[in-house]
Amino acid sequence: MKKPIFLTPTFQERIWGGTKLRSEFNYEIESNITGECWAVSAHPNGQSIVRSGVFTGKTLGELWNEHRELFGDLESATFPLLTKILDANNDLSVQVHPNDEYARVNEDNELGKTECWYVIDCEEGAEIIFGHNADSKEQLVKMINNGDWDDLLRRVKVKPGDFFYVPSGTIHALCSGVLILETQQSSDTTYRVYDYDRTDDVGTKRELHLGKAIEVLTVPHMDVAVKPKTDIYPGGKVTTYLKDEYFSVYKWDVDKNLSFNQDQSFLIGSVLEGNGEIVTEEGIFIISKGDHFILPNGTGRFEVKGNVQIITSHP
Repeated sequence: MKKPIFLTPTFQERIWGGTKLRSEFNYEIESNITGECWAVSAHPNGQSIVRSGVFTGKTLGELWNEHRELFGDLESATFPLLTKILDANNDLSVQVHPNDEYARVNEDNELGKTECWYVIDCEEGAEIIFGHNADSKEQLVKMINNGDWDDLLRRVKVKPGDFFYVPSGTIHALCSGVLILETQQSSDTTYRVYDYDRTDDVGTKRELHLGKAIEVLTVPHMDVAVKPKTDIYPGGKVTTYLKDEYFSVYKWDVDKNLSFNQDQSFLIGSVLEGNGEIVTEEGIFIISKGDHFILPNGTGRFEVKGNVQIITSHP
């Protein structure tokens, strides 16, 4: 098979969600508190559905289990990646994720969760929480118990086009007014550290997970430098953000056409702006803002034409 597999996302309501997934990407969503678009997902908590072609109607998990040849020779028992778009209309909880070993033991063989963020858009002055200022676990626990959040948490200003790598063990949170694309391990394990004392409609605070969070938090915080590299071609440019043990992430800015060779196990693509087409040996496939697709194993040479921006990733 040498053509893209287009996927229909699933959507998740969140207390901090908004309406940008509808207004920016024209997704048909009724809820006004939609926080997450699970765009390319085989996780049981929210699976993408094949939109067209011979596999129409299958979940990505079914495709992974029944047609492993589409995904190369990966030894993973589960589809390894999950691509989301997140609309932080309000602040997310301050949280941390475990690594593979901890999650396997404590979360019923779930994967750990290392992730990264591409800032699609944000309000002027928007920020994220990224890291902490504690020098030891003892100091961390003391600051948490004292509610000394302003001194503990590091805040970072963001702008459209920024990219952040968030390894497991990193305390973090998106703050209000930020729209991001997230590439992550296929995991839904989150340990909340602080939730601004918010309550639901009946006055109940959301659960915190301080014991597990303190166990998995990296202390002291370690910044991992991201050094994007951009290659410019006559028909566009390719920015390489990250090549990690879990995933590699790129941005394709096509203003005419770019040629590629799909020699990975598979390649995930999410169209963030514009319109264009993917041309493979098996035909021409129209793409537009809000589309998500997988180029399967063995796709080989292909072209992207048009005026389009795509975030891509692979294991």
